[in-house]
Amino acid sequence: MKTKRLVTVLGALVVSANSAAQTNDWGVAGVFRSATIPFKSELGDTNVTSFSPLIFYKGEYFYADGDEFGVRLFSGNDFDIYTKIETRFVDIPRSIQNRAGGDKADAGLMAVYPLDEWDLSASVMWDPDARAHGQLTLEREYNHGDWYLKPEYRLRFKSDEFNSQYYAFNSYTGNEIGSGIDFTASLDARYHVYSNLYLLGGLGVTYLDSEAYKSAYVDERLQGEVYLGIGFFNDKNEKSRSLSNKPYLRFAHGWATPSNMGDILSGNTEKDPDNNQLSSVFYGHPVADSLFGFDFDIYMTSGLVHHYSSDVQSSSTEVVLAVKAYYEFDWPTKWRFGAAEGLSYIDNVTYIESSEMERKGYQNSKLMNYLDISFDVNIGDLFNSRSYDNMWLGYSLHHRSAIFEQASRFGRIKGGSNYNTIALTYEF
Repeated sequence: MKTKRLVTVLGALVVSANSAAQTNDWGVAGVFRSATIPFKSELGDTNVTSFSPLIFYKGEYFYADGDEFGVRLFSGNDFDIYTKIETRFVDIPRSIQNRAGGDKADAGLMAVYPLDEWDLSASVMWDPDARAHGQLTLEREYNHGDWYLKPEYRLRFKSDEFNSQYYAFNSYTGNEIGSGIDFTASLDARYHVYSNLYLLGGLGVTYLDSEAYKSAYVDERLQGEVYLGIGFFNDKNEKSRSLSNKPYLRFAHGWATPSNMGDILSGNTEKDPDNNQLSSVFYGHPVADSLFGFDFDIYMTSGLVHHYSSDVQSSSTEVVLAVKAYYEFDWPTKWRFGAAEGLSYIDNVTYIESSEMERKGYQNSKLMNYLDISFDVNIGDLFNSRSYDNMWLGYSLHHRSAIFEQASRFGRIKGGSNYNTIALTYEF
């Protein structure tokens, strides 16, 4: 996955700013996924479990559907064309996932054709090393009471190179197999518990093609998966309405610290001896102004981050996509506390992160979980000037981590990086 494939997400959300006056479909969730391992294993592993943070959003130009993200490029009378990025799970024993690189993020193009109540989509995808595969998918959505169901049927057309890499481990063994077509049937479910709280679940089964099954490393032709989790979404019982919060741009500059998040939030921050720094710009797209009936401003936010070169690292670019919530209060001026959850991709892992992984014996992961904790004061209220009521100044913690070896998406590692930043937010 290249950085330029992700930067389009930023532009898509900014272009959607004109629709910010209305509530949007949004969500953030965490699920545990368990899948059977189709490969022979000397370790005796028959299944692998992983935790995955998921983001959901449905806008005019951009969508996020759990572990899939897309930007609409063209809208015709009968079909739409998207560029998309999709997580592909690599279900191998947990103990070797870090060495093998964990799950993959494939990128490509997708055409969607509405067929009455069903949607037919055709995709051409490439893995990070340009191995090709295609997908033909038929899916639909059911809404009945508190239930949301989405059945899906998929044919995947795999090239020789793709099949050889992921079912014969070509880059390690030199073995080759031919192309093939596998089939997957799955069902995603969502249950509305109360207000913004939902339960998520799903199951699926994949039938491998003959070429993959004849690989010396494959033991099972059928592979199953289940997942279960919890999420926060827009309240399905709430009608669409105008929002009180506005889009924003946030500019920040920060300094790395080797301290962990707990030490930082308790005020015990250690200075980075190499003085590594970053600058960032984030766009916040409002999607809701309440959570469980309380006044929370909810945003879909995307950011572009520049990490400066130093004596120990070259410069790098980071792209972030997250859901962020703000809570505002008076004490005695206007303040607001914010927290974000999302994904971060960097094209060149920073020194403060890579040196920690090296000490712990891990391979780096460019894709990581993203957290942001912020605390801002309203400039207009602070200086009693109404013309600056749309500006906030404060602190934010820029955090990348891998969820304590629980996520195969992030390479089964533990650790990450932290930056203390000063941020200026402008609402428009």
